[in-house]
Amino acid sequence: MAAPLIQLTGICRDYPSGEGVLQVLRDIDLEIAQGEFVAITGASGSGKSTLMNILGCLDRPTTGSYRLDGREVAQLDPNALASLRREFFGFIFQRYHLLSEMTALGNVEVPAIYRGLSAEARRSKARGLLDRLGMGQRLDHRPGQLSGGQQQRVSIARALVNDARVILADEPTGALDSRSGEEVLAILDELNAEGRTVIIVTHDPKVAARARRVIEIADGRIVADRGNRPATAALAAPAPARAAAPILGRLAEALRMALLAMRAHKLRSFLTMLGIIIGIASVVSVVALGEGSRQRVLSNISGLGTNTLQIYPGRDFGDMRSGRVTTLVMADAEALARQAWAASVSPTVSSSQTLRHGATELSAQISGVGEQYFDVAGITLTQGRAFDAGDVAAMSQNVVIDENTRNSLFGEGGDALGQVFMAGKVPLRVIGVASVRQQGPGGSRNLTVYAPYTTVQARYLGTTSVSGLTLRVHDAVDMALAEQSVTELLTRRHGAKDFFTINNDEIRQTITATTQTLTLLISAIAVISLLVGGIGVMNIMLVSVTERIGEIGLRMAVGARRADIRSQFLIEAVLVCIIGGVAGILAALGFGLVFDRLSSDFSLVYSAMSMVLALASSCGIGLVFGYLPAVSASRLDPVAALSRD
Repeated sequence: MAAPLIQLTGICRDYPSGEGVLQVLRDIDLEIAQGEFVAITGASGSGKSTLMNILGCLDRPTTGSYRLDGREVAQLDPNALASLRREFFGFIFQRYHLLSEMTALGNVEVPAIYRGLSAEARRSKARGLLDRLGMGQRLDHRPGQLSGGQQQRVSIARALVNDARVILADEPTGALDSRSGEEVLAILDELNAEGRTVIIVTHDPKVAARARRVIEIADGRIVADRGNRPATAALAAPAPARAAAPILGRLAEALRMALLAMRAHKLRSFLTMLGIIIGIASVVSVVALGEGSRQRVLSNISGLGTNTLQIYPGRDFGDMRSGRVTTLVMADAEALARQAWAASVSPTVSSSQTLRHGATELSAQISGVGEQYFDVAGITLTQGRAFDAGDVAAMSQNVVIDENTRNSLFGEGGDALGQVFMAGKVPLRVIGVASVRQQGPGGSRNLTVYAPYTTVQARYLGTTSVSGLTLRVHDAVDMALAEQSVTELLTRRHGAKDFFTINNDEIRQTITATTQTLTLLISAIAVISLLVGGIGVMNIMLVSVTERIGEIGLRMAVGARRADIRSQFLIEAVLVCIIGGVAGILAALGFGLVFDRLSSDFSLVYSAMSMVLALASSCGIGLVFGYLPAVSASRLDPVAALSRD
C-alpha cells in the first residue's frame, strides 16, 4: 500500500493570548492520499483555516509531526518551505489576493517567476490556463476590471501554473454568487478528475457535499471523517522547464514590480524622492559653486600677475624705517633679470599728484614702472600702446592711463589717445589706455597713471632708488625656490636683508584653500540634507511595507523566498534613489542655467565627477536605508501577512 501524500500526527497549534495560551488545534491525526478530494468543514473558529495553513506550509504546528510526501516538514528552513509552496501547492483564496497593479496574465505568471521559468514559457503557460478557464479575452485586464468570478478564475490559473500536486482552496465560493460558485466548483472537480489532490476549507454543507471525503472539525479536534467516493488515480506532475538563470529572472521581476509599484503610487514615490532630489541638487550645485568661485578668484588674482614676486624695502609692511632704505635700486632689477628663472622684471616708484584737464581736477597715483611692467603684472591695453625702453631711457612724458582715469578726465568712453593733461606741474601725453586692475583695496576705483619710472624719479621724487620691484618667474619654476633665490641674491648685494618679499602664489594658495574649506563646509550641510533624505526613504519604505503586507504574504504563499522579497524592496529603494539622484542632477543644472541668466560676471562650473559621485551616493543611500525595510518585509510571516490584507 502506497504511503499517504500528507500525514499529520499529534498536531497542535497554540497562540499566545494575554498571559495564557489559546490552543486552536488539538492532537490532529490525519492522512490524505494523492488524488483525494477533501472538504474540511466546521464552524467559525473551529480551527479549519489554521489546519489548512499548516497543510500548505504557511504556518508551523506548535507540536506534532507533519510529513509531506515522506519529508518531515518541521525540519525544513524558510527557503525549503518556500520551495514546497512554490512547487507542491496551489492556493485559491476566498478574497483572491490578486496584485492590483498587474494584469490577469501577470498575476498568473507570478509563481512561475519564482520557480524559474523563462519569460516566454511562463507567459505561454499562463495564457493557456486562462484560455482554458474562459478568460482568454481578459488577459490584459487588471483585477479592478474583473468580476468576482473572473478574479477567482485568475486565482485558480495562478494555482495551476506550476503544475501543483495539491490545490488548497480556502472558502473558494464564499465571495461569489451561486452561479459563479458552481463554475468554480466544477473547475475543482475537473482538476481532481485529472488526479490532483484538492482540499477545500468551507463552512457550507453544499460545497462540502461535492468532495469525496469530508473532515469535520470542532474546537480544534477532528470529530468526523467520512468518505463519499473513491479517490482519483494519482497524477504524475510534469516537471516544468526552468530558466537558465533563475536569479536574473527574479531580479528582473523585482525591478519590474518596483516600477509598477512606483507608477501605482506616484505621489508617494515623489515624496520619497524629494529628500534625495534636494540633497543631490544641493551637493552638485555647491560643488559647482565652489569650483566657479575658485576659478573666479584665480582669474582675479591673475590680474596681479601670475607667478610674481613683489619686493619692497624694509622688514615688512608698516616698517617705520622703510622710507630711509635706499639700497633697492634699478641695478637690483637688472641683476634679477639676468637670472635663468626670471621671465621679466620691473621697478616701481609712485607719487600722488593732482591731475588737471580743462575744468576737471582730481587726485591720482602716478606709478613709475619699467617697459616690462604690463607683462609682469598681467595688465592688458584696451587702446593705444605701452611705452618702450626708449621712453624709459629718455625719461619720456608718454604715459598709459587706466580706464577709470580716462572716464574721469575725458568723459565716459572719451577719446584719450594723444590728449595732454597736467600731473602736478608736469604735462603728460596719453599713448595708451589700460584695463582696470581688479585687486587691492579699492582696486577697481583707483585712478592710476603709468609712467616711465625714470620720469617719476627725475620729475617728482628726485631720487634714484625705487619703492619696489615686481618680478615674474617662469611658469615651470617653483615659486618657493625662486623666492629663496631672490632673498639670497639681494642679501648678498645689499650686505643685509633690508627688504621683504610678497609671493602672489602664496596668496593664491591661501585664497584657494579658503574657498575649498568653505565649499567643504557647505557640502557637509548638503550631505546632511542627503542623509535626511535617506532617512525619509527608509521611513516611507517602512510605511510601504505596512501598506503592502497582503502583497508580501501572497508572494510568499506562491513560493517567493525571503531573498526574493528582500531584493524586491531593496531594488525599489535603490530605484527611487537613482531616479531621485538623476532628477537632483537635472535640478542642479537647471539652477545653473537660471544663475547664469541672473549673473553676468560669474557662473557655476559643473564637474562630471561630482555628478557621478552624487549618483553613486544616491545608490548607496538606497542600499543602506532600503535594507531595513527590505529585511522587515522578508521576515514577515506569510499567514499573518495574508490575514491582514
